[in-house]
Amino acid sequence: MIVADARGVPSPWIVQWAGLAPAGATVLDVAAGGGRHAVFFVERGHRVTAVDRDTTALPSHPDLEIVTADLEDGSPWPLPGRRFGAAVVTNYLHRPLLPTLLDAVEPGGVLLYETFMAGNERFGRPSRPEFLLKDGELLEVVGGRFSVVAYEARLISEPKMAMVQRIAARKL
Repeated sequence: MIVADARGVPSPWIVQWAGLAPAGATVLDVAAGGGRHAVFFVERGHRVTAVDRDTTALPSHPDLEIVTADLEDGSPWPLPGRRFGAAVVTNYLHRPLLPTLLDAVEPGGVLLYETFMAGNERFGRPSRPEFLLKDGELLEVVGGRFSVVAYEARLISEPKMAMVQRIAARKL
């Protein structure tokens, strides 16, 4: 067992829909940060590949592969040809990465994505349009390639006031 300590508590959205990840599937945690979701999925019995440009806060564990990569500097995708049973992304948006991310989910695998959307500028950061999803953008991105299990675009009050968009979808 890995102690969560400073990595924090997993997103309630991710916790709610984590059961969609196929048993034994390897989970991709994009922009993993301190590893709150990587740890959560490892503790659920999954192998996890965590990618971030700063991986110093990620714990060491035999079921956790850590990949240090800047996903925004124009470098090639660090995991070419690899497919995952689930991809998890929270509080991160780099639109050029979206097609690659969707391709990395194997058929029958799931995408669990949650980040800020337009309207969040009223509550603080992020506030620049390039970091905020447009209304319905996640639905558009997965359209025709994934079956949407759950979707929300709403104001939340915890852990702070924010406008978020989130989706749980299974790849066709």
